[in-house]
Amino acid sequence: TIPKVKGVYTAIKPICQALEIDRQRCDQAMIPVSFNGLDPLFMYTQLLKEALLDIEDDDKKSIKDLADYCCEQDDIPEDQIKQVEREYRNHTPIWWYTAETFIYPMLNRGLRQMDVDIILKMGFFIRHLHNHITQLHQEQQGSMPTKFQVFRGQGLSMEDFEKMKKTEGGLMSFNNFLSTSHKRTISLDNFVRPATNNPSSVGILFVMNIDTAICMKSSTPFAEVSK
Repeated sequence: TIPKVKGVYTAIKPICQALEIDRQRCDQAMIPVSFNGLDPLFMYTQLLKEALLDIEDDDKKSIKDLADYCCEQDDIPEDQIKQVEREYRNHTPIWWYTAETFIYPMLNRGLRQMDVDIILKMGFFIRHLHNHITQLHQEQQGSMPTKFQVFRGQGLSMEDFEKMKKTEGGLMSFNNFLSTSHKRTISLDNFVRPATNNPSSVGILFVMNIDTAICMKSSTPFAEVSK
């Protein structure tokens, strides 16, 4: 069973911090994963990504269309919608992706469910975020280590865990923009261990060894965004 009491707090700040960590765990556990690089979801995602990155549209109209779409939903706070309309150009795409707004969970849900309406409405943001990461990737090439290691903690459903075990030695893909950490303890303590409290999920620690000589040949950019 899932414990009903997760902590005892006597001040507002630690409560807010605990709730924020729980939100991150939930979002991170919902990142879609494919366990065979040639499965239909992976192929469809790649084709869709290429199409979205090639589209050139009016960003002002795209922001308005996204806001109108969000207003029709029941679970998006109106103040966040207005904030995006008013301040979108004041911040970087990475800032919006990591900010406490509807952007991250909505994009995550759209890519997880392959919801075409959401993906098309957020197409301009996907393009902006990809281009921003590409820009940082190019700027950081000279200072990036040749080889390094990053970690990602995530809860997987039992079904996905069984799929992963059957594809040992095969290819994996995360059908979203992927966040990792240089610190193993952060991934373990904030994401892996808490996932074990849910009997229907398995806590997984992904250890990723990055060889930039190989990665530079890929069309998928990556960058340090914590600075």
